[in-house]
Amino acid sequence: MAPEERKAGRSAGRARAAGTVGTVVGDLEISRAWLVDPYAGREGPGDIVVERGVITAVTWLTGAAAKGIGPDGVVVAPGFIDLHAHLREPGFEDAETVATGLAAAAHGGFTRVCAMPNTSPATDDAGVVGRVRSAAAASGSPVALDVIGAVTVGRAGERLAALGEMADAGVVGFSDDGAPVKSPVLMAHALRYAGMLGRPIVEHAEESALTAGAEAHEGLVAAVLGLRGWPAAAEESAVARDLALLAQVVRDVPGARLHLTHLSTAAALDLVRHAKAAALPVTCDVTPHHLALTDEWVAGARRWAWEAVDADGAARDPWTDGALVAGPYDPACRVNPPLRDPVDAAAVRAALRDGTADAVVTDHAPHTVVDKEVEFGLAANGISGIETALGVLLAAVDAGELTLPGAIVSLTAGPARLLGLWAGRPAPAGLVEGAPADLVVFDRGERWTVTREALRSRGKNTPLAGRDLPGRVLLTVAAGRVAFTDLE
Repeated sequence: MAPEERKAGRSAGRARAAGTVGTVVGDLEISRAWLVDPYAGREGPGDIVVERGVITAVTWLTGAAAKGIGPDGVVVAPGFIDLHAHLREPGFEDAETVATGLAAAAHGGFTRVCAMPNTSPATDDAGVVGRVRSAAAASGSPVALDVIGAVTVGRAGERLAALGEMADAGVVGFSDDGAPVKSPVLMAHALRYAGMLGRPIVEHAEESALTAGAEAHEGLVAAVLGLRGWPAAAEESAVARDLALLAQVVRDVPGARLHLTHLSTAAALDLVRHAKAAALPVTCDVTPHHLALTDEWVAGARRWAWEAVDADGAARDPWTDGALVAGPYDPACRVNPPLRDPVDAAAVRAALRDGTADAVVTDHAPHTVVDKEVEFGLAANGISGIETALGVLLAAVDAGELTLPGAIVSLTAGPARLLGLWAGRPAPAGLVEGAPADLVVFDRGERWTVTREALRSRGKNTPLAGRDLPGRVLLTVAAGRVAFTDLE
């Protein structure tokens, strides 16, 4: 799409989408845009009209009418869904609140977010679930919030939480994320009871005995920097254990489901690939940072993961090829699981392409300066990533590592299918006439710079600070209401 055509499309939206966050969208017409509907499996040039919050017309253009329109300009897609975000409330509101987290989500193009339970107190009973939901309602944001409850009381790994009461309160799954369910006996019980409740166990796969005191991925970078190594085997062994337990439990409880979150290693993903082939009820997700960043960022490299391998797919040495352009030990690069090597990052992208990975999640983990900007080994784990996820995936698309439809599917239809499995949700309508508008409009022809001022999240902890990313979000509409607008 030519620049003047992109401008015309944005102008139509600007003229009719005025309003504050939370207001019902008035008349919105986006013409000569690139529409991507992952639910229908269709993309192409088109026009879309929204009136009073409802999609009233979707016109797919062909022939002469479609001339000059391509996927490098204004793109309209269904709103994104994040199955894994840390909104920190209650207990850590200095790092994030539900209100600021939902504002950040809307800025990133997300219209539905699942809040993880590592709050204080932990989201381990119906009362805390209610507090999180009340905070969402009070925020005024139209972004939908789902809650994931804790597996164990206080996430301490000693006894099961009140799973039934939380299921009645509407949680969509159970997780002790930030830590695994250490006891295999307790994990088997959790899979069994959650399965009877029609909910999955969302497992953080880590063998803690192998990661005690670990600071960075075990490999060349950690060795050179003198950091304690975090072996890939810690993830692989935990995944193998959980899959074995699932195979045992599902014989008696067919409804048992296991979802492995933020997988980061080739070996772990290969185990899931084989388990799916054997028809085990297992799903998994990956993150933007594990597919696009690598452990060499800890040493000071700032190239994408696909730029860090040679023609044969082997990892390049950042110390010998001039990749180190920043100082080492940036605490913004500390995350759990850690940034892996380029070979593992390539395996993450391959898992997305072949369907082994069902979705991309942000694992949005905002922190305060006090907790993050300290010595690397003492820094809190996590990246504030809900606002940069789209840009990172589009960078992978630009490099030919993912397709645009594939990237959009990983943020929409993929997580929507999982929510349907988890909580009996019908699939969203997509870009369908008569449906409430739930969509994101972004311009692939524009880039934006990641700065503290640009981020809506309270957490500014991202290794992407100062970097230009493709795909500026222009408008996010959730259930017919304005969630974010940058239409001038």
